[in-house]
Amino acid sequence: MAPQENELALRDLVVITGFSGAGKSTAMAAFEDEGYFCVDNLPSEMISSLVELFAHTGSKVAYAAIVSDVRAGSYFEGLAEVIDRLQTLGVNHRVLFLEASEETLQTRYKETRRRHPLSPDGSVAAGIARERDALVPVRKRADVVIDTTGLTAAQLRRKLSDEMLPTRTPGRLAITFESFGFKNGPARDPDLMFDVRFLPNPHYEPSLRPLTGLDHEVVEFIDHAGALTEFYDRLDPLLDYLLPQYLAEGKAHLVVAVGCTGGRHRSVAIAEALAERYRPRPEYVVQVIHRDIERPA
Repeated sequence: MAPQENELALRDLVVITGFSGAGKSTAMAAFEDEGYFCVDNLPSEMISSLVELFAHTGSKVAYAAIVSDVRAGSYFEGLAEVIDRLQTLGVNHRVLFLEASEETLQTRYKETRRRHPLSPDGSVAAGIARERDALVPVRKRADVVIDTTGLTAAQLRRKLSDEMLPTRTPGRLAITFESFGFKNGPARDPDLMFDVRFLPNPHYEPSLRPLTGLDHEVVEFIDHAGALTEFYDRLDPLLDYLLPQYLAEGKAHLVVAVGCTGGRHRSVAIAEALAERYRPRPEYVVQVIHRDIERPA
């Protein structure tokens, strides 16, 4: 494989690796959404063959992301050498390494009830310990290391957008409107945060307490005497000013957090309304996250 052929065909190869349960699938999905050709669970020795295919004259793959980790068993052992070989060949590549605290990894395995690939018949802790040793040489070669402890999938995607995916769709801003409850802890790393606990609280109405901000009755209650409408009269012009400023700055992703007491009524209604307001605008890609909506009333 001649380096000059690779430079013409394959512009960016991302090797995604790291701890099992640290978010590699989420990372791969983020790259796939950006138009990368993605391959999951590829044995390390096959990476060179795939790169050679991509570098071949006529290849239409300019951006590729490959996940290679300990699921490949003994085939994973040569990943560090393969990365060195890519460097020698002049392949435009980056290595993304994902990790998390041992407590976080164990919790994620407990939630999914999956076995650790390096300890299928033993404890998850033992598997993590073996994996840590196996990953040492690969981590040393990483271009970007991300600790996903405490990160949701959406937050990880945002971090990848900011650090590894400088927007390939210029002129668009991805906005996440996130509702949350202060009593369950603050929102994690928002760009903008609005406290709406001053609005009428449906929690104290027995008939409304089991409902959420997705229900029309709750929205009507919050807007009692026009309180919600008056709030939008002030908030909408502020966002109409701020969002284009972030877009002009070149920011790829923005998190707007809206908090109330429990995160089930007021913040949910407002996050939904803001998403509906900005979703039709072509310069924005909008998603909504309701962090605490499933918590008991």
